[in-house]
Amino acid sequence: MTQPIKLAILAMGGEGGGVLADWIVDMGEHNGYIAQTTSVPGVAQRTGATIYYVELYPAAQATADGGQPILALMPLPGDVDVVLASELMEAGRAVQRGLVTTDRTTLIASTHRVYSIAEKSALGDGRVDSAQLLGHAEAAARRFIRFDMAQAAEASGSVISAVLFGALAGAGVLPFARAQFEDTITRGGVGVQPSLKAFATGFARAQDPLDPATPQPAAMPAPQPRHPAVRALVDRVQQRFEPAAHFVLLEGVRRLIDYQDIDYAALYLDRMAGIAALPAVADTPQLVIETGRHLALWMSYEDTARVAALKTRATRFERVRGEASVKSGQILAINEYMHPRLQEICETLPAGIGRWLMRSSLPRRLVEKLTQHGRVIQTSSVHGYLMLRTVAGMKRWRRSTMRYAEENRRIEAWLACIADTADRNPALAVEVAQCQRLVKGYSDTHTRGTLNYDTLMAALERAGSNLAPATLRELRDAALADEHGNQLRAALARHALA
Repeated sequence: MTQPIKLAILAMGGEGGGVLADWIVDMGEHNGYIAQTTSVPGVAQRTGATIYYVELYPAAQATADGGQPILALMPLPGDVDVVLASELMEAGRAVQRGLVTTDRTTLIASTHRVYSIAEKSALGDGRVDSAQLLGHAEAAARRFIRFDMAQAAEASGSVISAVLFGALAGAGVLPFARAQFEDTITRGGVGVQPSLKAFATGFARAQDPLDPATPQPAAMPAPQPRHPAVRALVDRVQQRFEPAAHFVLLEGVRRLIDYQDIDYAALYLDRMAGIAALPAVADTPQLVIETGRHLALWMSYEDTARVAALKTRATRFERVRGEASVKSGQILAINEYMHPRLQEICETLPAGIGRWLMRSSLPRRLVEKLTQHGRVIQTSSVHGYLMLRTVAGMKRWRRSTMRYAEENRRIEAWLACIADTADRNPALAVEVAQCQRLVKGYSDTHTRGTLNYDTLMAALERAGSNLAPATLRELRDAALADEHGNQLRAALARHALA
């Protein structure tokens, strides 16, 4: 018995999944097929894609059978001929749902990633391994066509649905010629030329679907800053530190100049010079690299001035315009929800004033009342932009703030712990350096991370150098897996370190 051709499309908002489904239906109906499309909407904030389902049935066969075919409203596991996924994680979701099978399914997917909320919000590196996704998809599909379709769409000035349509044509799994696909785009009458260009790219890549081997990056040329003080810092890195650490330390210098100033970057190198001078470094050079990377991150902690600076950068406005696909002549409005707590306000003030306000009675209650509700600031307006730029300009007083004093105290204690541990157990010292990963973000995220960090450091102090590096790594991973510290407490109890 003749079966319909069954296609499932997994696409996120703004990628033209509905347009792609409509193209397939239009092409079928213009070329002797009965076609039907349905969709199951996904949800917002990148936690799932919309699934469009298309079935095509030969009209001539329906006539011969003496009636209309009954077409399904949704895909069933193990019963899909073609799956098109606009992003690699969506291909993984299709495999997980059983829509991709080795006996019949052609899987066509883009290899780029748009990270999910769960991946972005993880305390540690919450990203799913793309190599594993590719491996599972390869093993699950009868045929797997993949390449970076987002890049191809951008180069064509079109959207990813046109590239997917071209890849579908190039795969040769539907009973239609290339001209019939292109005629469908032309009939649509919207963005025809860019769509045809993207279609041609997708068609060509489907003939040779594997992504080319990633070229090895050329050696980075040594930076040649014009400012003499910056040049002196670069020379200091290149002359006084091992070459293996140059990239990390130079990036640290760049980051801290941007965060504060040249003197702050010099303090960073002063601290790193103490680590590089440790005898253990001769046998454990990774200690300098890991400490340098995490020290730069810690010294550029996110206070209110930093957050305001990041939200008002020209590069951020350009990125948002690109992500929103804002066209020439269109107006973009960016609204920020701001809700500073009393703690954050005190941390922005000079240390003495901040501590006084935290300990006060009436002034504290007044500030808490004024800040109990957040407010929306439109950074794309002159008023909102200037307000945040004023906050960002407060970085000039950062070294006198209560927050700086507290972070500086923790940093110095952390560096002392690394040095002390390195004398007895260099491998454990590397793990101590990586414990900085717990201290990140701002507001509640920073508070919880710092609490977990303090808990871990207290356990390390109790155990001393007898603690195995693998145990400290396990404890750190437990802390990163659960921001509330439940898994960390369980791991500490398991190792009798609670």
